[in-house]
Amino acid sequence: MNGVLALASIVMLVLLFLKVPVFVSVLGGAAVYFVMNPGVNSIVFAQQAITGAESISLLAIPFFVCAGIMMNYTGVTARIMGFCEVLTGRMYGGLAQVNVLLSTLMGGLSGSNLADAAMEAKMLVPEMEKKGFSKEFSTVVTAASAMITPLIPPGISMILYGCIANVSIGDLFISGLGVGALLCITMMILVRFVSKARGYAPLRTTRVSGREFGTALKPAILPLCLPIIIIGGIRLGLFTATEAGAVAIVYSMLLGVVYREMRWDDLKRGFKETVCTTSSIMLIVAAAGVFSWVLTKERIPQQLTEWIVATIDNKYIFLLIVNIFLLIVGMFIEGNASMIILVPLLHPIALAYGINEIQFAMTYIFNNAIGALSPPMGTLMFVTCGITGCKTGKFIKEAVPFYLLLLVNLLLITYVPAFSTGILSLFGG
Repeated sequence: MNGVLALASIVMLVLLFLKVPVFVSVLGGAAVYFVMNPGVNSIVFAQQAITGAESISLLAIPFFVCAGIMMNYTGVTARIMGFCEVLTGRMYGGLAQVNVLLSTLMGGLSGSNLADAAMEAKMLVPEMEKKGFSKEFSTVVTAASAMITPLIPPGISMILYGCIANVSIGDLFISGLGVGALLCITMMILVRFVSKARGYAPLRTTRVSGREFGTALKPAILPLCLPIIIIGGIRLGLFTATEAGAVAIVYSMLLGVVYREMRWDDLKRGFKETVCTTSSIMLIVAAAGVFSWVLTKERIPQQLTEWIVATIDNKYIFLLIVNIFLLIVGMFIEGNASMIILVPLLHPIALAYGINEIQFAMTYIFNNAIGALSPPMGTLMFVTCGITGCKTGKFIKEAVPFYLLLLVNLLLITYVPAFSTGILSLFGG
């Protein structure tokens, strides 16, 4: 039976490396198991595919995707960008600092790193080049800062992890605030030093007056309230994480009415984008439900846990090995796909070592975020380079300082629990 499972896994991995759609690759591997194991009723294949996508918690994905898309059609991005320019105007790097801060604030609205990267590559990179920034640096900052998006609420990765590992999505959202803030601050510091060395001047030299600050904050304050509403409502028990997604949709549409910038065509286009984006995610979730059932039936998670715990007696070494493994996997396999396959295996092992489940979750999600920026398959790298026209070789060379920064942050999140669970304790978690 182990031979059949090994063959099924090999088929799945080969299909993934051949760039066959992820859900087809996973279903293909699972189908091999069912075909070569006639003792298992084939009806289970369809049942598990349907069951895998039926979780109420997964409804949060289309809700938050829809809310983020609607935000893009209500003029929210331009208003928040104006606010970011006021906050970072006197820092070295000017628009590069705006880029990082905008990703952080917009990430709390969209939840999608690729959408954030595409939007900023179109809006900010041309303006950065006009201000004297190189195309390579502008593109790298845009891609690297988009990594912050899945780390802060309502990041889709946190919703998926919570559903797969049965971890509180609300607690993951709160923890993500600390992790996202860490990456935002350290990235702004790096941008400052690089910009000063290259002579990328601030946007302004004069101090921002109270009137200017108020003028910039006023149009941005309503969108910026959304993360507060989401976190506050969940912690106060007013609604669940899934219901928070529905609240976010209503709130985004209200902003469209208030700003008078959403038209009927925008609404139809937004719903169409929501369906397409959600479908691609849910097909992977449904397919992974079948493969997860196969792994559970063969007791692979339990056997792997027993073997690793017996072999490695130190949780810190275990975390180091997991980080190295996930960094390698992230170079070749899309983050959400690897999460659905690997979390059911690694999460129980982390618990067996006594590792805090929220800390391990944020470590895993951060590894996934790095994978999206890493060659040869980094989706963020290809999306931004495709839009800006930057050569991938030059992108990788320019991104070296950012890769080093990300590794330092990864070690902090992995081995210093305060960075992942500290803010959660402040909320009584």
